[in-house]
Amino acid sequence: MRHIWFTVLLVVFYPNLVVSYNGDPIHGIVFHDENLNGLPDQGERGIEGVCVSNGKDVVRTNSAGEWSLAADNNRPVFVIKPSGYAVPLNDYNFPQHYVLPDKIPYGSGIQFALQSSNEPNTFSTLFFGDTQARGLREVNYIMQDVVQECIGTDAAFGVSLGDIVADDPNLFAEVSQGIGQIGIPWYNIFGNHDHDRDETENSDKDRTFRNYFGPSTYAFEYGQVVFIGLNNIYFSPNGKYSSSLDEEQLEFIRSYLDFVPEEKLVVLMMHAPIIRTENREKLYEILKERKHTFSISGHVHEQINVFVDAAMGWKGKEPHHHLINATVCGSWWCGLIDERGIPHATMNDGAPNGYSIITFTGNQYSIRFKAARKPADHQMNIYMTEELTQQELDTADVLVNIFAGSARSVVEMRIGKQGTWIPMEQVNAVDPECLRMHQLSPVLDSTINGVALEQILGYKMDYPSVSTHMWKAKLPPGLTDGTHTLTIRTTDMFNQTWTGNRIFRLRSGKSTL
Repeated sequence: MRHIWFTVLLVVFYPNLVVSYNGDPIHGIVFHDENLNGLPDQGERGIEGVCVSNGKDVVRTNSAGEWSLAADNNRPVFVIKPSGYAVPLNDYNFPQHYVLPDKIPYGSGIQFALQSSNEPNTFSTLFFGDTQARGLREVNYIMQDVVQECIGTDAAFGVSLGDIVADDPNLFAEVSQGIGQIGIPWYNIFGNHDHDRDETENSDKDRTFRNYFGPSTYAFEYGQVVFIGLNNIYFSPNGKYSSSLDEEQLEFIRSYLDFVPEEKLVVLMMHAPIIRTENREKLYEILKERKHTFSISGHVHEQINVFVDAAMGWKGKEPHHHLINATVCGSWWCGLIDERGIPHATMNDGAPNGYSIITFTGNQYSIRFKAARKPADHQMNIYMTEELTQQELDTADVLVNIFAGSARSVVEMRIGKQGTWIPMEQVNAVDPECLRMHQLSPVLDSTINGVALEQILGYKMDYPSVSTHMWKAKLPPGLTDGTHTLTIRTTDMFNQTWTGNRIFRLRSGKSTL
């Protein structure tokens, strides 16, 4: 029965309708599949008001659940899952909400089965930035470093934000089937490294992606939130890519949002950041009257909270929050391997590789960063000299990398349990440990018996980027000799508070370090 229900079944129910690729309409029905057999049995009603789209046009079903759309031989047709319903899944938990162009039964009708689903007002989701596997060894890194700890999650669903693989779509099966072991519905976004190299037309670059995951631009609803997945990667005939939204995608967003109540939260999911995307001004125009919006991307291999304001072209009353999400592969699976043979993969901004857990309550949201294979409260790295003299005290700096910090974070420090909390200043700086790891590159270029050390110990790290989530302050004067505990406390834009500690020693005389 699972295989029957977890398939979008196509049947003929307009026998006298002849439809071809000439733009004549295609028809279908969205029905409530109460007995989960995938068939519209007697008594199973059509569902009114459900959106169906071809990636440009959006229509709603009538009182009988029927719909009609213009046909296009290059366009998948998909149902936009409404709140309170679930779509079929395949054996690897990919939503089966679509029919690809070569599977559309022209002259027949498409039946989309929906099952009732209890969707609470508060729910959590998992967001993976670039998993980006090069070969099966890195597929195994994904599984051991991140996927295995997610098994048993109470998240409602997950999303991979593109660059699922590193230019080898043949690995889609291994990566996505492994992620499917988490056991929740999993959606995917198309990234620039997910393309078919042999295809020359931009419209064909996601061909293998579509065959595995369905349309690369789509939408679904859950609770009081609408999620819109966008393919914002455009390939020129010369093979180079840029980030862009075309007019048909913009029309899809515009048409769909015409049916979405203003009080719902609109979440845009994409691979390249919205602030790098051509035609973003037109997108901002579509969204300008909406009070509740959020967007998320990957691609950069850093974690950055961007508040898109009028100076950046945003047209709404309040700045738009865009999260450039942490990547699962971190710095492309670079760095020294650990005791389990997995690279530390620290991102270029000094944050660990990992993922986001986003919790939605009504039309509000909060984000928690989760470092791979680390405790949930591992949210910062603190840098300072552990052995100081009194003479060095007045020039000693404390630097802290708050992995998910933003301009809206409050960061403070104190010495001991009774010390006064001292505000820290946000600075743009290179993470010192990230720099140290990069400086190991000449060592890793060395060879043993003709084999480069990086092939044995782990790949070299790139030169680090300037991190946007660093804070700095000087130690307070008047500290006595002895051992002290420095505590860092940060409260983020969602009122989540995290602490970290660092022990240091203060002595008279010269430092021993």
